[in-house]
Amino acid sequence: MAKPKTHDEALRLRLLHRAAATVFDRGTAALSLRQLAADVKTSTTAVYSLFGNKAGLLSSLYQEAVHLFVERLATVHPTDDPAGDVIRIGLAYREYAVANPHLYAILFSDRSVQCSSESDRPREVVETYRPLIDAVSRGQRAGQFSSESAPEVIALSVWGMAHGLVSLVLSGNEPPELAVADCYERALRALVAGWREGEERASGVADAM
Repeated sequence: MAKPKTHDEALRLRLLHRAAATVFDRGTAALSLRQLAADVKTSTTAVYSLFGNKAGLLSSLYQEAVHLFVERLATVHPTDDPAGDVIRIGLAYREYAVANPHLYAILFSDRSVQCSSESDRPREVVETYRPLIDAVSRGQRAGQFSSESAPEVIALSVWGMAHGLVSLVLSGNEPPELAVADCYERALRALVAGWREGEERASGVADAM
C-alpha cells in the first residue's frame, strides 16, 4: 500500500532530526517511537510506515548523518592548491559538526546507532574519508606533501586532529579560557605545514651529516 502523502520526505527528515537529538541527549535506550511521534506531532503509524521499526529508524538515522556529512565535504571543490584544499576540508568538517552536533555524534561516537550491515561500514567510512585522501594524493603529485608516507596516513593525521578538537567542543571539555574556535584553523595550517616540510627538513639533516 502506498504511503499517505503526509508521510513525505519532510516528515521523514523531521523525525530523523528529532530522533538524533534524543539519542544525542539521552542515548538510544531513551528513543521511543511513540514519544518521537508525539514530539513531531504525527502518528506512530507514520513512523512505522517510514522506517518499519526502531532498528530501521536507527539505520536511517546513521545513513542520514553519513549523507549530510559527505554532502558537506563535497562542497569543497578541488583547486590547483591541494594543500589549501586539505585546510578547507578541515574547516568544512568543523562547520558540519558545530551545525549538526547530534548527527556528528551519531556518525562518530555512538556505535549503537550504526546499524548498517558490517559489509557496508567500510564503504561508508571511505566515503567520508575520500575527499581528504584525494586532496592529499593530489598534493603529493604536486610536490606539496611528503611522498614518504601514504596519503591515507597524512589524511588520518588531519582527520584525527580535527576530530579531537571538535570533540572537545561538543563534549563541553574545552580548557578554561581557551576556545577551539580561536585556534582551529591555525592548528590545521601548522599540521599541514609539517607534512609539507617534513621531507625537506629530513633532506637538510641528511645533507648536513
